[in-house]
Amino acid sequence: MRWLLSLAAFMLLLAPAHAAAQRWRYDTVHSQVLFSVGHNGYSYPVGRLHIARGWLRFDPDDWSDAATALDIDLASVDMGDDAWNAAVCRPLLLDCAHGRYAHFVSTGVERKDAHHGVLHGHLTLRGITLPVDLSFTFHRAAMTIYGLHTIAGFSATTTLDRSRFGMTAYPGSIGKRVEIRLELEAIRDHRTAPTLKENP
Repeated sequence: MRWLLSLAAFMLLLAPAHAAAQRWRYDTVHSQVLFSVGHNGYSYPVGRLHIARGWLRFDPDDWSDAATALDIDLASVDMGDDAWNAAVCRPLLLDCAHGRYAHFVSTGVERKDAHHGVLHGHLTLRGITLPVDLSFTFHRAAMTIYGLHTIAGFSATTTLDRSRFGMTAYPGSIGKRVEIRLELEAIRDHRTAPTLKENP
């Protein structure tokens, strides 16, 4: 009985370390959101947005408890032209002044194989919350070449209908379907905790 109690105590000591090891924070320098939408049938311009903050719970070997939440800074929109950036930020489109951040929170993950899955969640944009599914690739988790951090890297894609988020302006010029691509790096950080109004 004594050895069993000792083993239980040892496992309790290990549990917090194991849980903490699965906490990550997004590297906002190396993470980006790219989007592309049709321009009157001529082309599909690409814009870029920055991730303001976010956390990730992820075990590379066991995805069953994976979860994430992040905020995207709409005011950071970069279309390659200042006037175009300002136009996209106006109330008819992103409405950056009244809701600067788009918010995503996961609700579950489906693992397809060792490197691919589907992340289910909810996106809040312009005060409207809708379900969104992202197909993603987990590239790898490893120490950086300089030994500074352990990094997990992902790519993800989805398609949104902008009209469902209240962006119905310019239907003859701007397409409804918006292709989204995320390139994400997360730094393992034991101190990271959910802080974006989400379930831990």
